[in-house]
Amino acid sequence: MNHQEIVRSENRFISIKEACRITSISRTKLWQLCRDGQFPRPVTVVGSRKAFVLSEINAWLEERIAERDAA
Repeated sequence: MNHQEIVRSENRFISIKEACRITSISRTKLWQLCRDGQFPRPVTVVGSRKAFVLSEINAWLEERIAERDAA
């Protein structure tokens, strides 16, 4: 996979189900974190359909790792 393909794959929408799988966080907890401003908010794709941005989820994960390593 070249750099351009990696960038494209990072800038894509993922479902709540996939966001839960990637983060190992339950659906309920994920929505609580969003509501409290502690997790990236989803984007409205169309109508009531919401999705998360993969690059934002990955950045959030990196922040958690950096916090752990700084402690």
